[in-house]
Amino acid sequence: MRIDLTLRDIPVTEVAAAARRAEALGFDGIGVTETSGSPFVQAALVADTTSTARVATAIALALPRTPMDLAYAAWELQALSDGRFALGLGSQVRAHVERRFGAAWERPAARMREQVLALRAIFASWQEGTALDFRGEFWSHTLMPPNFRPAPQPHGRPPVLLAAVRERMLEVAGEVADGFLGHSLQTAGTLREITLPALERGLERGGRTREELEITAALFVATSDEEWEESRRRVAFYGSTPGYRQILDHHGLGALHERLHALSTSGGWSEMPALVDDDVVALFVVRAEDPAAAAAEIRARVGGIADRVAFVGERPDLERWAAVASALRGL
Repeated sequence: MRIDLTLRDIPVTEVAAAARRAEALGFDGIGVTETSGSPFVQAALVADTTSTARVATAIALALPRTPMDLAYAAWELQALSDGRFALGLGSQVRAHVERRFGAAWERPAARMREQVLALRAIFASWQEGTALDFRGEFWSHTLMPPNFRPAPQPHGRPPVLLAAVRERMLEVAGEVADGFLGHSLQTAGTLREITLPALERGLERGGRTREELEITAALFVATSDEEWEESRRRVAFYGSTPGYRQILDHHGLGALHERLHALSTSGGWSEMPALVDDDVVALFVVRAEDPAAAAAEIRARVGGIADRVAFVGERPDLERWAAVASALRGL
């Protein structure tokens, strides 16, 4: 099992230093997010300052961008990282796609599926020097003159990873993606009872085997009281979002979602964490003051399913997280 670190909400001026430190501490991969800045700028900084860790967008928003936009960015990051880049894509939720980015949300799962297929066609055209002829329902790419064609990659095309929560998008990930990126608002129960069956349905639809899909499980990790409380805030934030309601419903927490959502729509953000008690936090967060105990809990949650684990948190203590990662490798 490989262990990644997802850098969240770090100022762009600090990304390179955090990435260097994470690689030196032994993390196998470093993911960057699209929250308040560009994931591609951050990924370039990570690629330029590291030499062994995988570099991934975890995630970049797909729907506001065309496949060609994504392809050019991913191709250059694959070259900059000497073949260590993975293009992680996600849909985000409707409000952000439509109201923040001004893009179309209609049929997001079908659009995501087509984007992956379009990316494959574009990458193949660049790598193999063939004519570009992709004609889909949402996008068509049929023009690639020599002056606009990047050079082939010595390490091959970058893998495309899809993030998903709902079952239809999970099935798309299983059908067409090289890898699946799990959301941190996930429990051992939802991973086994919702996520994995949907991925398997997608694999079957695509005529693929489980070995053809890399699965990454994201986990909130808290090594201190401060990180535990920050995780409580994240659980409250995600739990207020209708797109993630099924996760809470699975544990009989639909009423909690309704209360959180009501506060989020009325501007009561500061009141939301108090509604999430420690038992709910513990569903989603691994408490990790003791690295060995934390490693055992992580193994119990995702062992036998995940090929990679991504530790997620806000401005973490990297040394303590690295101790958990080391203990996990030793199991």
